[in-house]
Amino acid sequence: MYKYPLPAPSEITSPEAFRQRRALVAALGLGAAGAWPLPASATLRQKLSGVQSTSYGRGETLTSYDDITTYNNFYEFGTGKEDPSQNAGSLRTRPWTLVVDGAVRRPRQIGVEDLLRQYPLQERIYRLRCVEAWSMVIPWVGFPLRQLIDWAQPTGSARFVQFFSQDDPEQMPGLRRHVLDWPYTEGLRLDEARHPLALLAVGLYGEVLPNQDGAPIRLVVPWKYGFKSIKSIVRIRFTETQPVSSWTRANPDEYGFFSNVNPAVDHPRWSQATERRIGAGLFSARRKTLMFNGYGEEVASLYQGMDLKRDF
Repeated sequence: MYKYPLPAPSEITSPEAFRQRRALVAALGLGAAGAWPLPASATLRQKLSGVQSTSYGRGETLTSYDDITTYNNFYEFGTGKEDPSQNAGSLRTRPWTLVVDGAVRRPRQIGVEDLLRQYPLQERIYRLRCVEAWSMVIPWVGFPLRQLIDWAQPTGSARFVQFFSQDDPEQMPGLRRHVLDWPYTEGLRLDEARHPLALLAVGLYGEVLPNQDGAPIRLVVPWKYGFKSIKSIVRIRFTETQPVSSWTRANPDEYGFFSNVNPAVDHPRWSQATERRIGAGLFSARRKTLMFNGYGEEVASLYQGMDLKRDF
């Protein structure tokens, strides 16, 4: 005789559901299964709770989830557009600690889960424009970067913010190739970083950010070329002097510090006057590139008096 009543057949977990739950545990890095890296295609899509809907960007035609998650620049997982979606399953995104230091009154180490509890999440639809002259429209989920900046309390000497990506060759096979000087770094002026449009994103389409798109936390600066929106951030440092970004260090004649979307400043190897919207169809007409990616009304005042051809 059994001590406890047997469950009804409808209450028994199916083998498929069991495997999916194991995959979810592994994807979150919990328990023993967290040591088993999964291919990105095997990780489960997970809804984010408590996301506030906003009107920002409504009316735009969104790029599909499949295109956003399979057409990526993330050289830590390979230089091909499909490489990140195929290789990023090895990245363990839980637990994840973000270091905030430099010229701040409150240097801290904080877990991503603590950030999610501290700051309400919003959905914002932003255009993303790549320096390679293609673009997407993405419903990001995150919170304004300036909230974290206000919490850190920069000192009076802080003028710039520098960001660092994860740097682990065991998890990120692209780091074994010397395409760039790793770790990947980026930077903003403090006033740029405090602009309301600058977002720390933790999701898209209302779901947890996929590894290949920069999980668990990435920057989104919609008026700049996509490489400025650094992925898989592990450190945010406040500095007195302008940091050197990875692509600027690699080729300063092609990738300037500001990297604002500017159709009048061509890349030395191709025009920036037009762009191709991913998912619009192979034979769709190219679009005219908009100054500041169409966000000029909000951000142009940041650059008054600057020569935007010289300070590209």
